[in-house]
Amino acid sequence: MLTRESLQSGYYLDNIELPAEFRWTQDRIDASLADTLADRPDDGEDVWIFAYGSLMWNPLLHFDRRSVATLHGWHRSFCMRSIAGRGSPERPGRMLGLEAGGATQGVALRLAAARRAEELSVVWRREMVGGSYRPTWATVTLDDGTQTQAIAFVVDDGRPLFERDASIATVAPVIAHAAGSFGSNADYVFRLEDALRDSGLRDTYIESLAAELRRLLPEA
Repeated sequence: MLTRESLQSGYYLDNIELPAEFRWTQDRIDASLADTLADRPDDGEDVWIFAYGSLMWNPLLHFDRRSVATLHGWHRSFCMRSIAGRGSPERPGRMLGLEAGGATQGVALRLAAARRAEELSVVWRREMVGGSYRPTWATVTLDDGTQTQAIAFVVDDGRPLFERDASIATVAPVIAHAAGSFGSNADYVFRLEDALRDSGLRDTYIESLAAELRRLLPEA
């Protein structure tokens, strides 16, 4: 299971099962974080992270505010091949990302100011170990109607693990039979479905995918 300690100690980065050609070094991860902060579109003090997948139920971050939020201009998509964590090179699964278009409901986490640098380092080691995402500042609307900028980890469609077809008919059979050191790929989908429900949210793509997985895996 992924833990905060494994991220902070470097154990996760050193031991993830990604082949060397897909794995980012700590220097490259640090450069990505620096570039993202330099591109910040406003001069506000708050830094928000938009959680739309496992960050919803296992954030591993210190934050001082959590708000249901809507991300504008992006939608959930199982559009990345997973060869570590919940898949393997022999039987790849699918990772969740954000593709352009539509909107996504999730959770915005405001990082505690006193620990902001530490928290950003933790989330970058977690999300950017394989460089499959492109950290992007995007507009979110919080549950009180306030709009702010948040960092969203959207898919980088130029990376080798990107998969163009993320339709349920294509990804459900792949996810149903994939597993890795973090557990089954299907369990990820079911956990996400539960996390959305617990936050009072719905995503028809996730609901339909979960329903198809239950059909393919009657024991689930």
